[in-house]
Amino acid sequence: MQLTGSQFTATTALFGNDVSTLPDFPAEIRAPAGSLPGVSGFQISFSSGDIHTPGDRPDVLVAMNPAALKVNIADLVPGGGIIVNTDAFNEINLRKAGYESDPLKDRSLQGYNLYEIPMSTMVANACEGLGMTSKQIELTKNFFALGVMFWLYERSMGATEKWIAEKFAGKDAVAEANRRALHAGYAFGETTEMFHTHYRVAPAHLPPGMYRNITGNEATALGFVTASRLAERDLFLASYPITPASDILHQLSSYKHLGIKTVQSEDEIAAIGAAVGAAYGGALGMTTTSGPGMALKAEMLGLAVMVELP
Repeated sequence: MQLTGSQFTATTALFGNDVSTLPDFPAEIRAPAGSLPGVSGFQISFSSGDIHTPGDRPDVLVAMNPAALKVNIADLVPGGGIIVNTDAFNEINLRKAGYESDPLKDRSLQGYNLYEIPMSTMVANACEGLGMTSKQIELTKNFFALGVMFWLYERSMGATEKWIAEKFAGKDAVAEANRRALHAGYAFGETTEMFHTHYRVAPAHLPPGMYRNITGNEATALGFVTASRLAERDLFLASYPITPASDILHQLSSYKHLGIKTVQSEDEIAAIGAAVGAAYGGALGMTTTSGPGMALKAEMLGLAVMVELP
């Protein structure tokens, strides 16, 4: 969902809308699929006018399983749209999400505009003949949902098609499966009588110039580089990959030409230990983490505080 949300964001920015996003990552490491703690979301707000926040209450919710519906339904505006993957609303997933009855059938969603789409079935049909396993094909369903949203808001698929070709270069079957899923979703929106309308959001009236679509992690990385330059100290970042902090490590590793040094450590404790060591040596020592990684770094962080390392 993070990936397809990013693609919708990039396409919307290219179209000229002002945009703000809020990726929502699970707090637990490897939370069971279909469980409430395992829900991953991506909220996007876009407009023809200025936007300063990703918004409080979405107008449309795309729920790929019952858990996603249960976690996010309270935020949806009354009368908002709900697009669901009906194939995921089986007895097992309903039980994981804590539903006693199927919300698609018990009329509990009658205050919303509900659009029921068997996405898993449709991508299986679209990807027939590619020689891929059912599990591999199931992974493309988010691109089907993205295709539906592209049609619903009159977005072009061109940028995402190019991204798919580059991302899965050398993996022809995978690239073709995702491309087919994307087109199947768009075609579904175009041909079904389920949707009575689609929406046109005009480009924002922005001053002429060159604009950059930037994430919070990218901005953080640039801030670190700027701090290093202003302090006239070498920047050393040691980190252990963990979502969503990994992007900072990836971004900083591309700035070697600016003297930035990065290390992917074997665990969180080693990462902060290396950062503390770099600070002892006079560098600007940094480490990044998310959620539970912070607990593992606490002891070494205490050492850095006690000796007042920069």
